[in-house]
Amino acid sequence: MSLEYRCPLCSNPLIRTSNTLSCENRHSFDFAKEGYVNLLPVQQKNSKQPGDSLEMVQARRAFLECGFYAFLQSALGQIINTLNADNIIDLGCGEGFYTQAIAANTQANVYGVDISKSAIKYAAKRYNNCHFSVASISQAPFKSQFADVLISVFAPLFDQELARLAKPGSTLVVASPGPWHLKELKSYIYSSVNEHTQIDIPNEFIQTDQILLTEQVMLNFNDVKNLIMMTPFAWKFRPEHWLALEEKGEHHVTLSFYVTQFTKTTGDVAL
Repeated sequence: MSLEYRCPLCSNPLIRTSNTLSCENRHSFDFAKEGYVNLLPVQQKNSKQPGDSLEMVQARRAFLECGFYAFLQSALGQIINTLNADNIIDLGCGEGFYTQAIAANTQANVYGVDISKSAIKYAAKRYNNCHFSVASISQAPFKSQFADVLISVFAPLFDQELARLAKPGSTLVVASPGPWHLKELKSYIYSSVNEHTQIDIPNEFIQTDQILLTEQVMLNFNDVKNLIMMTPFAWKFRPEHWLALEEKGEHHVTLSFYVTQFTKTTGDVAL
């Protein structure tokens, strides 16, 4: 299948010539040697290097390669296997751990999009069954009503953009933290650990299914360190917390995820 990106500057179709994507307004974007394309204009950047840092990407890669989240990866692949789709977008795909598993369970064209260049560079270098691009998921480089399936794994949800990208009747699959996800680690930094609540239903979608996945795992200090470093609350860990974690050695940790499916119900969006 051919690539179907839209120009992030003018929204016109991008046509591939050799190693370059360009539009009729002569905006052009070169593919990197790893195979991804950077479609993040400077005006859409909120920092010099937006998204996850190289350190976070490396920590997540090391943790995921140990197989602790394989049960979530497998569940997402099984869901995708039941859906008929031509185009699937993984919004906030990171280093492609879930994206490539999704692609392995479908004949659809699978796109992985993330604002982190470090993450996309790794994904494209390792996985050749998906199309990867550096781009903002709040302004994704695709035409309206392009996606048959949208995937979001621990990524922010932008309701207006989800509704724009999704065809009527299409499926949105969201993985989010379950009630007591990482409660044992959070107890180091919070005096009281609260349950995670279910995500809100995005505008123009209805919830059609949900499963709760939970596993208990035993992690050594290096695994725990990588797990914490790939989460948003890593910055809350002070030196004394790290010391206490290291002194304890092995840690019993709860891994818990909601996987929720939504269906796009309304909205004829102009192309």
